[in-house]
Amino acid sequence: MTLASFPTPGTGSFSIGSLTIHYYGIIIAIGIVLASLIAGVRLKRRGADGWVILDIALWAVPLGIIGGRLYHVFTHPGDYFTGSGDPFRFLYVWEGGLAIFGALVLGAFGAWIGCRLAGLRFTALLDAAAPGVLLAQALGRWGNYFNNELFGTPTDLPWGIEIPSSNAAFPIGLPSGTLFHPAFLYESLWDLLGVFVLLWAGRRFLLQWGRTFGLYLIWYGVGRFFIEGIRLDPSEVYLGVRVNQWAAILVVIIGLILMVVQARRHPGLEPSPYLPRHLAAIAAAEGEPDAGEQLFEDAADVALAEGEGTATTASDASAATASGERSTSAPTDSARD
Repeated sequence: MTLASFPTPGTGSFSIGSLTIHYYGIIIAIGIVLASLIAGVRLKRRGADGWVILDIALWAVPLGIIGGRLYHVFTHPGDYFTGSGDPFRFLYVWEGGLAIFGALVLGAFGAWIGCRLAGLRFTALLDAAAPGVLLAQALGRWGNYFNNELFGTPTDLPWGIEIPSSNAAFPIGLPSGTLFHPAFLYESLWDLLGVFVLLWAGRRFLLQWGRTFGLYLIWYGVGRFFIEGIRLDPSEVYLGVRVNQWAAILVVIIGLILMVVQARRHPGLEPSPYLPRHLAAIAAAEGEPDAGEQLFEDAADVALAEGEGTATTASDASAATASGERSTSAPTDSARD
């Protein structure tokens, strides 16, 4: 007999007149805003215009939502393409079902488009966005709580969650009142802890050139693999492993490759969050085409003097890039991003 339990919310929405507002949608929207604000602040600290994140979000957010929905629908085809249900139910995102793996793929593609248009280095954006994205995921899992979804196997632990037996996902054969592992809560706490890990590691090890984002992929993938293993919601299974566990393994591998490859390709620090061609264009627009190199170097000194809190002077920052990440000649588009 348990002494306590994690209660289930009585409703996942509220109404204002004839308008029904779902908590899931509100929480997702708040997460997107927080992630954008954090990315903007981190970009500004690197020497970029903090508001550039809005231009990037215009591409990344819609494509991320589309990607998240498509991944969920096509990994749960039985929920949408069989039976006599509404054939357009796959459009009802407010009911839940935005998979982070799909959101990462198309969201990153949208962010890349935004970065190219804004002249921002894609790796700088990835590193700036990683902690905020993980915080948004930690918050977003509470949307699953209000939808009475993402619960795990039965448990007698005092924080077991109550799930009504009328829930379509309630396991057949279990008595009413059975408590389940709150898998959404485990993932939320794992993600929240990961935010602090990313912030600490980024400062301690100067993880740039996309390596903070690589660490994010590793952290999230590891946690998701184990938490996914206790979930009871229907899922496609291959070789005895849930499809999202395979996706988590792939995410970890990509994160490891990103960290190793980028560490070898770029042993120094990023000279600027902007692409050289963007700084050259600014200088040309101001009537001083020869000032492009100086703008590049000034941006590098600002960004690296910040050094995420480690380099204290511009001269220290310049010394940090002596490995060749910044050329003494005029910057060109050949710089890798």
